[in-house]
Amino acid sequence: MTTGTPAAMSLDVTWGTDSIRVTNISPHLPTDPTDHQIAAVSAAGRANPSTWLPDASWDVIARATPRPDPLTVQLRPTQDEPAGLLMIENVEGATLRSVVTRVLLSELFPGIQPRTGTEVSEVPDPQVHGITHEGRPGAIVQYRYENLTHLRNHVWQTIFATLHMNSYATSILTRSITRNLITHPVEITFADGTEPIHVLVVRDGITRLASAWAVLAGHGADPSEVATLATDALLGTASATEAAAGPGLGQRLAASRARWRQDLRTEFDEEMQGAAPGLRAAQIAQPYVVPAQIAVGVEGHDGRLVSPEDIFDDAIRSVLASVHVEFKQWDEAAQNIEVLTRALKRIIQQGDPRWDTADLQAVYGLAVGRIPVTELPQVFGGDLAPPATALWRAVYLIRALTQPDLLELLKDQAKAIKGGQRMSVKGFGELLGPIIDLPWRAKKKLVTKQARNAWNNGGVLTNDVTQGWTPVPTEDFTTLIAPAMNGDDDARRTLAVAGGVALIADKLLTRNVGSSLGAMKEKGGVPFRADVYKVIEGLSKRTNELGLWTLALAANKFRSDDLPQNSVLKQSLTGKEPTASAEPPYVYFKVDLDAEDRIARDAVGVPERLYEWDVVAASDPDRAARTAPSPVLAPAPAPAPAPAPAPVAPSSNCEGAFGQDGTPADEFAETPGAEEPGAPLFQFSAVGGAIGGVAPLPGQREEDTPAPPSQRAAGHRKALRLGVQGARDSLDHLHTLEPEVGGHTPIVPVDQLDELHKLLVGILTDVENLRRRVMEDHAPQDGDPESEESQETALD
Repeated sequence: MTTGTPAAMSLDVTWGTDSIRVTNISPHLPTDPTDHQIAAVSAAGRANPSTWLPDASWDVIARATPRPDPLTVQLRPTQDEPAGLLMIENVEGATLRSVVTRVLLSELFPGIQPRTGTEVSEVPDPQVHGITHEGRPGAIVQYRYENLTHLRNHVWQTIFATLHMNSYATSILTRSITRNLITHPVEITFADGTEPIHVLVVRDGITRLASAWAVLAGHGADPSEVATLATDALLGTASATEAAAGPGLGQRLAASRARWRQDLRTEFDEEMQGAAPGLRAAQIAQPYVVPAQIAVGVEGHDGRLVSPEDIFDDAIRSVLASVHVEFKQWDEAAQNIEVLTRALKRIIQQGDPRWDTADLQAVYGLAVGRIPVTELPQVFGGDLAPPATALWRAVYLIRALTQPDLLELLKDQAKAIKGGQRMSVKGFGELLGPIIDLPWRAKKKLVTKQARNAWNNGGVLTNDVTQGWTPVPTEDFTTLIAPAMNGDDDARRTLAVAGGVALIADKLLTRNVGSSLGAMKEKGGVPFRADVYKVIEGLSKRTNELGLWTLALAANKFRSDDLPQNSVLKQSLTGKEPTASAEPPYVYFKVDLDAEDRIARDAVGVPERLYEWDVVAASDPDRAARTAPSPVLAPAPAPAPAPAPAPVAPSSNCEGAFGQDGTPADEFAETPGAEEPGAPLFQFSAVGGAIGGVAPLPGQREEDTPAPPSQRAAGHRKALRLGVQGARDSLDHLHTLEPEVGGHTPIVPVDQLDELHKLLVGILTDVENLRRRVMEDHAPQDGDPESEESQETALD
């Protein structure tokens, strides 16, 4: 008599306010593969003539699956099938070979997609390089991070940002993940010399991956908590990594993940021993393993112009594009980056004698962020190297990508990728926008939408700029005005591009709409309608001194790490003075050609701020003079240099508790004896805000690893919530104690009540404004179904 496999069961659980039927839960979680099974998978992979991967990658694939034996069968060549039973997929210019299996969730890292690469991100994507073996492409790429902190923050950011966009947690809890995640091996290297590691990354299905972690975290878990759970499981906490065994970093991290899974299996087994297994058992079982298609081999087609090191990445991107550009579309910016960078890569592989391949590779590296801004002088270093700034990166990229012959080839390739029939200058400007704003996308996210709309309207691509020219490097753009007016077209075009990019990036030049015509200056009004590139064209005319000065002063003033007061005016709702800053105010001023410093001032000598009205008017002063005069603005106070910041004592609403870099001040540092009367209601770490943030890496001090803003924001949100709850508790205690307090003094003096009332009104107003902005940004779209299968492809 034989015993069969225990039958799967179904459970009715409560998920939030909903009752959910969870199906097909196995009574046991799968165990990790043994060393013998891992060795068998690796041997079969190495013996397969149609695949090549480093030995470490085969070990990663074998260790990731709880079903190593079927995987070995797929890889093992036979007489009838020399390539084994691999899945074969023909894509543009290449053939991909993959295995299909079940994979442990805790062995999958989120990879890079055009969707995630175009979002406003605090942590930059790693550099990506292809890997070859004896001239053959491998089904693997290399991600190059700065250090382990960069990797950790990037994983956290991807999970966090993805869950803010969408989640299939309810669907996954009900029936687990039903569609394969597209994955492949990656070698992760580090610029600081940390030893490399090999991992499996998900290239399509990142929303499903993040949602699986959300199921494990539980209903109501904040995206930051889910991201922290996933990051700690994948990369280990300090204590877990130190306790794990292994000679190398990769082995220690793998051992840490194995220990984490063992703890989870123990918790699951305890849950299943009860008379009626509940929600936690379902949360663990449903996302524990996921279906995956793992690329293990690639072969370029004959006549394919892509170089061997780029064949695999181009093939994977082709798979993603076939779904998300043609079927379930990414947003426009993600599509535009994908189209332009792939078009440029195709041209590089054609070997056109008109351009040096190394130069085109440098342009490509700069465009995708592989080459940092700091290396700009080395990349474009001629007789006079450009300054290493984000604005000069934009100037040189635009000049390189709009060379007449290259521009036509790029447009042709872009049309072929998009399937269009024609592409105008405006259409090409739309492709350029999300490439240009890469260095300042995070710092200027409040105006990114308007800036990209301006690029969709032609950006700085005037007829002059697309005719071929050479930038003129300088530290002071005003030195180019005289040469420009004397016939130096290179100087004039440099001003047009640099000044135009600055004005667009800071929302001082936008795509004009009907409601802007004749509106108030401070409300974004303009004197007349004109396309963005036509305004730049007018500003950069040789005879337009006012326009050239407007461009030059804008380029000089531009900062890539902040927004000017012109585009985002910070108004005080509580009467408090703005926080002191060591940086001078970031403001654009209107031009007055009669002034010695060319800055317009009002009757009392206060510099006048620049508005879009002034920019558009300066592009054609005669036409602007024929329109109705702009409304007179009330004089604004002159921005004065801010004094150096002084230490601020924490107030009752935690004002002043944090430094300007987002880290807590000493008064709110971690304090022993926090449960004693008078101690803080909560504690902070120097990195993650409220305790529960990201743990430091082994051997690293917390103060050496400043977390990205999203992680610090998670701590501040917790601090805000706990602070408000603490205030509520204190007020309840005061009400309780009021009858017992003697008549010699009020329970709270009137002057303190007035001050508290003012603070609370300010907090309430700020919370309501934040609530409205979040509701506007994340308003549900029509026809947005709940089902994973109907949604999951749209955003992955």
